[in-house]
Amino acid sequence: MNLIDKLKGGLIVSCQAYTGEPLFGSNYMERMAVAAYESGAVGIRANGPNDVRAIRRAVPIPIIGIYKISVPGSEVYITPNIDSARVIANEGAEIIALDCTNRPLPDGSYGRDLIHVIKEQLGTFVMADISNLKEGILAEKAGADLVSTTMSGYTQYTVSNNDGPDFKLVEDLTKTVKIPTICEGRIWTREDAIKAFDCGAYAIVIGSAITAPQIITSRFVEAIRKHNK
Repeated sequence: MNLIDKLKGGLIVSCQAYTGEPLFGSNYMERMAVAAYESGAVGIRANGPNDVRAIRRAVPIPIIGIYKISVPGSEVYITPNIDSARVIANEGAEIIALDCTNRPLPDGSYGRDLIHVIKEQLGTFVMADISNLKEGILAEKAGADLVSTTMSGYTQYTVSNNDGPDFKLVEDLTKTVKIPTICEGRIWTREDAIKAFDCGAYAIVIGSAITAPQIITSRFVEAIRKHNK
């Protein structure tokens, strides 16, 4: 069984927090990853070298690593160059995820152009974060090992798709590309998770609904407020 096989039919938990959030810090993300692993998660998605390093020491399951770097003038920030990919690979990420939308990287190239460079230089698997079917097809042609719906609803040309998971994209990808399709983005309920698999997802990624207590709490609070009006 190779690394990709270990993800099939399972839940990947995205353990991420940002500066200013209550759980920001590698120690918290490590504990979150341990909780996910002990509860049956088949993989972890983690951001940046510090978190990847801490999580790699704590759990034995595959890590999908990203490195979010904001560059002025560029919309792309998920692993935008080979150096960012190398850093997280060196810390233990076996799968590198990067933005493979039709938006240029800071240097003017595209994420799909980075795929073969990462595979050749780092020897890792690559997951292409895309927002529509065409991007998924191009990512497969470029050599991606997996394709994920991560960016659907987060590009200007797919912003209308951001009301719940993009199940249509999952279906279209699984019918069109041969590499595994990962459903990621706005999965909030068990019903969402099951539907993703019914649509053909190879595995699913859930983040905020599991690892962001401030967002989970606010959703309950907002529902209660609306009920009590």
